[in-house]
Amino acid sequence: MGRTISNRSVTQARFRTAEFDGEWLASFGKPELRGSWLVFGGSGSGKTTFMLKLAKYISQFRKVAYNSLEQGLCLSLQVAWNRVEMGEAGGNVVLLEKESLAELRERLDKKRSPQVVIIDSLHYWLGFKMNDYMSLLESYPDKLFIFVAHEKNGEPKGSMAQYIRYNSDIKIHVEGYTAFVTTRYENPEKGEGGADFVIWEKGANEYNLNKM
Repeated sequence: MGRTISNRSVTQARFRTAEFDGEWLASFGKPELRGSWLVFGGSGSGKTTFMLKLAKYISQFRKVAYNSLEQGLCLSLQVAWNRVEMGEAGGNVVLLEKESLAELRERLDKKRSPQVVIIDSLHYWLGFKMNDYMSLLESYPDKLFIFVAHEKNGEPKGSMAQYIRYNSDIKIHVEGYTAFVTTRYENPEKGEGGADFVIWEKGANEYNLNKM
């Protein structure tokens, strides 16, 4: 049986949030960096560039590990890595090359392990099930897992991606070099959260023109 929490305790509870600012605040609000988020989009939509920008930004608040399951270290990833000037993040961002779930858990069990883990992409963790996902969140309740998924007909591809989407505090659909953010940390009165995040202005403008 779960614990009972009083009305007063609920209203007065305090949570540790990340002090996002600028365009990040407008899109994400001030989120807790724990639990899970889902990012999904099609090939060529600007998803990789967005994920690297996000990793770099979050590295101001927490140490980030980018688990590149789909590409690993290759020239195209290096080009994208340099495009966002990831070097400015220093040791607060590390690249994991196709690290398995078991290997990642071993890493996270160590002291001073990354607090934010990006899984790019979910579909390359073959055999990853709902129980594995819930176990990750329960084993590391103070860490944030950001899952990247492919897209099919405008939706996250596969039942596992759909489940993570429903369970995540932030969902991000990337299309035409724009990230469309749905966040549970939205505060409309303060203009925090919910704004579209433009990844590449020229590409987004051209994409929108071609849709007209």
